[in-house]
Amino acid sequence: MPLLGGCVTAPSFKPACTAVSITAPSAAPISILRQSRYTLVELRPDRGQEDLQHQIIDLRIPTTTATTVGDAMRYVLRHSGYQLCEGDPTLASLWALPLPAAHLQLGPLPLNQTLQLLAGTVWRLSVDEPTRQVCFIAVPLAGEAQS
Repeated sequence: MPLLGGCVTAPSFKPACTAVSITAPSAAPISILRQSRYTLVELRPDRGQEDLQHQIIDLRIPTTTATTVGDAMRYVLRHSGYQLCEGDPTLASLWALPLPAAHLQLGPLPLNQTLQLLAGTVWRLSVDEPTRQVCFIAVPLAGEAQS
């Protein structure tokens, strides 16, 4: 009875990342990066990087950090590139409202929807993009006269 033996070694080959440019018919060239044999990644910023109001927020607000709506908004905005407009006395009532337990877990939602959710329906989000300040404007209730 013959005995066969052998050894097979697989080559240790790790392809380097390669940048490739593909031109689709009648379209601008698309830059992609080959990360592995079967993975191509398009080289472009995502929507949240291009428009900061659309960055996705998915976080749990610690109860020790936020007890008011203002605290929660500051916590949400801390790494977003935006800040609250703090000087308006009309907004002091919004900032001082107690934070509902339902708002301790937020997301995944875009930043603008997260802020609107925290403020509620009687406030409309207003963003000053040049200074990246987030403010709110009171929305008149249906029975109120506008001044």
